Amino acid sequence: MSALDRTWRRLTTPEMTVRRIVLGLAGLIVVSFLLRTTALHGRYWIDEGLSVGIASHPLTDIPGVLRADGSPPLYYMLLKLWIGVIGGDGEARTHALSLGFALLTVPAGFFSARALFDERAGWFVAVVAALNPFLNYYAQETRMYALVVLLSLLVAATFGLAFVERKRVWLVGFVLASTALIYSHNWGLFTMVGTVAALLPLLWSRRVPWTDAAIAYGAIALLYLPWLPTLLYQVDHTGAPWSRSPTLNGLPGALAGLAGGPGPGVGILLAVGTGIFAYASIREGDAPARQSSTANSTLIIVVVGIAVAFVVSQISPAWSGRYFAALIGPFVLLIGVGLARAGVLGLVTLALLAGLWMKPPTFRVNNKSDVHRVAAVVGPRLAPGDIVVSTHPEQLPVVHFYFPKGLRWGDGMGWVKDPTYMDWRDALDRYEAARPTQVAQRFIAALRPGQQLALVQPIIRSGSWSAPWTELVRKRASRWERVLGRDDRLQRVAALPVLKGRGLPRGVRVVIYRRVG
Repeated sequence: MSALDRTWRRLTTPEMTVRRIVLGLAGLIVVSFLLRTTALHGRYWIDEGLSVGIASHPLTDIPGVLRADGSPPLYYMLLKLWIGVIGGDGEARTHALSLGFALLTVPAGFFSARALFDERAGWFVAVVAALNPFLNYYAQETRMYALVVLLSLLVAATFGLAFVERKRVWLVGFVLASTALIYSHNWGLFTMVGTVAALLPLLWSRRVPWTDAAIAYGAIALLYLPWLPTLLYQVDHTGAPWSRSPTLNGLPGALAGLAGGPGPGVGILLAVGTGIFAYASIREGDAPARQSSTANSTLIIVVVGIAVAFVVSQISPAWSGRYFAALIGPFVLLIGVGLARAGVLGLVTLALLAGLWMKPPTFRVNNKSDVHRVAAVVGPRLAPGDIVVSTHPEQLPVVHFYFPKGLRWGDGMGWVKDPTYMDWRDALDRYEAARPTQVAQRFIAALRPGQQLALVQPIIRSGSWSAPWTELVRKRASRWERVLGRDDRLQRVAALPVLKGRGLPRGVRVVIYRRVG
């Protein structure tokens, strides 16, 4: 028996178990908290402005608002309730909800792996969950991705318990976790296809009764049925015109999101994780064989989920690294368990990954958008009744959040009655049909002498603008500035902030025009 095994046996005596688990998880949560709060006060960017804007509506109105957005409602409704509990919005307050979901992955990972495999696997999974860079980043963002990671982990765990371990009581947990996942993000549907693919071999080998599968998936379908008409409407009218179809050449880079983003740790994690999985799969004996079957099922969920997302995005692009949140949960479970099976090699690998992952993403989180800084400069120059027009329409909710009250709002397609969310319904066609000269006339005609029009322009050189939507936004932005600059009724007052040098910020700049008599 190795020294590592002897040490582990001493730690797993009954009298040490409860104390060890409580203290160990508490320590990991503290470390995770420190990594995931370095930018808790980071300012909102486009998507976060959308989240807060949608959550500002009455709870029962949120599903209707999302017909125009393209997302399912669970996260936004939870955010609405959270804001009500904490007494207001604001960056740190709303980020705290995501932080809570991210921290919960630590005990969820531990107890899931402990139930499916053993306690050693639980600790490895808990460490991976506590340090994962993807969660470190999205724990400090007012979006649903930390919640989706937590739910995808629970889906994988309850699938193993209900169908591989044959503990029928966990069918309820699988139904609830799966339903919550697909109500949180549409990529959860790809994860569910992965679970079906993992279930089929179990059904064909008669290890799982068809009745159990029918009851579980029938219940999920029944619970999802009320949202299905909205989903079909969204598929037909919203989509993701800002996204491009993925390519096979770009797939490795996209898969880095499973490990938390690009960096030197990704290659180590994927290579070692693959090798360890192969090692775990050939173990002999009843218990290891059962555990190997669980590992196989988890791998199928991840691989099939990615494959389905890739194929679907060839038809209707909906591909983004952050969407991999729907598969990171089972991935974390798989990698943690694999490393636990590797003995000393697993410990060394985990230590290397911990060293690579201990750098918090403070700079990246704090530099997603300059809208707050721009609002601080431009806001005092604007008065009630002035018009704010964004040529990058989805910027309007975050601009509305930070700019003064009492303004009138519009985008490159015309007046916007509710600037708290983006209307993605047929947006590409509507924006292509909206001519800047004609739309600008409506805004100018609505200005009295002395009133101002603030044109919110995207900073083009700080990002990629090659997707159908972003390419159109880039063209419209330059056209709008020419149209307003040539109108004799307007006087250009200022362009803020003044951008100098190569280090351009992500976000917007504002050109202010005054209506002359």
